[in-house]
Amino acid sequence: MYFNSVSWCLKSIFVKQTPLMKQTLILFCTFALTGNLFSQQIFHDQVCKIAQSEKLTKGAKVPIDKKNNITGNYDIKYQRMHWQVNPQVYYIAGNITSYFTIPQNGTDTINFNLSDSLTVDSIKYHSSNISFIHANNLLKVQFPSVIPINTLDSVTVYYQGKPSTSGFGSFIQTSHANDSIIWTLSEPFGAADWWPCKQDLSDKVDSVDIYVTTPAQYRVASNGLLISEINLGGNKTFHWKHKYPITAYLVAIAVTNYAYYSNYATLTNGTLEILNYVFPEDLLTAQAQTPGIVPILQLFDTLIEPYPFSNEKYGHAQFGWGGGMEHQTMSFMGSFGHELMAHELAHQWFGDKVTCASWEDIWLNEGFATYLTGLTYEHMFNGFWWPLWKKGTINSIVSLPDGSVMVDDTANVSRIFSSRLSYKKGAYVLHMLRWVMGDSAFYAGVKNYLNDSQLSYGYAYTSHLKQHLENTSNLNLTEFFNDWYYKEGYPSYQITWEQTGSNITVKIDQTQSHPSVSFFEMPVPIKFFAGNTDTTVVFKHTSSGELFSFTWNHSIDSLQFDPSLWIISANNTISVGIQDLVNQSGMAKVYPNPAKDFINILFPANEPFSQITIFDVNGKMVLHQQITEREKHLVNVKSLPKGFYTLKLQGQKSIQNHKFVKD
Repeated sequence: MYFNSVSWCLKSIFVKQTPLMKQTLILFCTFALTGNLFSQQIFHDQVCKIAQSEKLTKGAKVPIDKKNNITGNYDIKYQRMHWQVNPQVYYIAGNITSYFTIPQNGTDTINFNLSDSLTVDSIKYHSSNISFIHANNLLKVQFPSVIPINTLDSVTVYYQGKPSTSGFGSFIQTSHANDSIIWTLSEPFGAADWWPCKQDLSDKVDSVDIYVTTPAQYRVASNGLLISEINLGGNKTFHWKHKYPITAYLVAIAVTNYAYYSNYATLTNGTLEILNYVFPEDLLTAQAQTPGIVPILQLFDTLIEPYPFSNEKYGHAQFGWGGGMEHQTMSFMGSFGHELMAHELAHQWFGDKVTCASWEDIWLNEGFATYLTGLTYEHMFNGFWWPLWKKGTINSIVSLPDGSVMVDDTANVSRIFSSRLSYKKGAYVLHMLRWVMGDSAFYAGVKNYLNDSQLSYGYAYTSHLKQHLENTSNLNLTEFFNDWYYKEGYPSYQITWEQTGSNITVKIDQTQSHPSVSFFEMPVPIKFFAGNTDTTVVFKHTSSGELFSFTWNHSIDSLQFDPSLWIISANNTISVGIQDLVNQSGMAKVYPNPAKDFINILFPANEPFSQITIFDVNGKMVLHQQITEREKHLVNVKSLPKGFYTLKLQGQKSIQNHKFVKD
């Protein structure tokens, strides 16, 4: 879900533009080149608006987030919904037929979630009325006999009333221009405010048929494919059919005097219709903007995996809030800017096809949607906005020293919908996983996660994603997830370097913003500049104070830490000079280890050594040198076979032995 009041700052860039608007684009981009902080603030504000609005819409219902044992004794298979609504009247009447099975232990009762503000008229079972109890927002259906295990059965609930006006958007009647509209917004547990359903985070209904009868001047937007429109005197019944598993909060209707038209996208599995239901007064504006969804859809379809509902459609239905909601196959939209369209579309994969199974794991929905929106800036607009998006996201994350991606307090609404942690840090953890794993393994792992038969069109935990990423990368990501997902804060790096001839020595120290992490182990990229030449070296940083060396036949004039912004970090420093590398400990430092061509020996202060001897694993001397330097010495080990060695240093005061590996 996405709610936003500042995306206009970018919308003028992303829509089809008049000559005047093109002039605005040039002026804006010129400003952005000299005003990156302003551009970064735009991205920061957009995600903050998303999180703030989701906190407001979902907050009242957060305590329901748990495996719902009250509705856990049956599997919902199919539902047929019949509703009667008039956008001019705040009221709903209808009947819901639910087909279900009992997976274990026969039962004579099942429960639906249903608000007490609605009246249940009757419940039909095998053409007969049966008993029920409706209290405490729960509808208990009492069957005349025990339903055996694995039996497919059905029941129909007839009800009507005025849905509760909680202020959180479950069922809304309002107006636009000179006409009325009714729309629903149920995420995550508001469906029960307007229809009897099973709204836990463990079971999705396999398919639905949705019939909505409304005065003939109105149109109905909903999930799936529009099968028919039947005129009934002054009314009209719209039949929508959705054949994919769907969670209760993603079932939605919107009813008003819509104008409608289609865009089309050529995708992996053929041409997909993008059906747009918009207010008549906004038709021309929408027709200018919605074609922008086509390249976004094509990007996600190829970069992530094919669109998950390709046998049906994707669509937009305009509604009365200033943002959007990712209803399955038909996102409800307050406007049609790039950021909003990308975010809601991304949720069709992350949130709709695979839904987070608990509030702890909300980043599986929102972190992914935020990151995929960022990826549009990498792959579109010639990449102009990509570094600005990354820098702005990092700046927001490090604005405070604490906070984990994992929601450690699921009773705290502000914590669940933290734009800094659940959205931005969640997105950047994905970006860092891509860095650690490499593009190929990362995207393969994400694709396998989405297509896991136990998760696809179902629910997932973070552990499921981790397992798939480990499988494709052959990496153990436990420490990464411990540091970046479960624990808090971020690193700061202190880079010290020197150059002697063609040999460059780099020392990398690290401090942490929060005591929950003692060290963030990450590959660290540093870019070295020499006149018009540069090279980027990636250092495998496994401990603070680690020393590295490499050779480069250019005179270095400057360094840049993490030039492509792969790592969440802040307050990083770079300094130069041998004085910064003086070894104050009593032991010499031998690095790198493992070594390939050269070994550096950094002597302890005031402890000179006169000779060096290297022995192989059998104790045979393979190298002996006299030492004249007082601070450091470079040893050429190119000729040594790969294996384990002991390096012996002998001086006036001490003898030291150091183990190293020749790679």
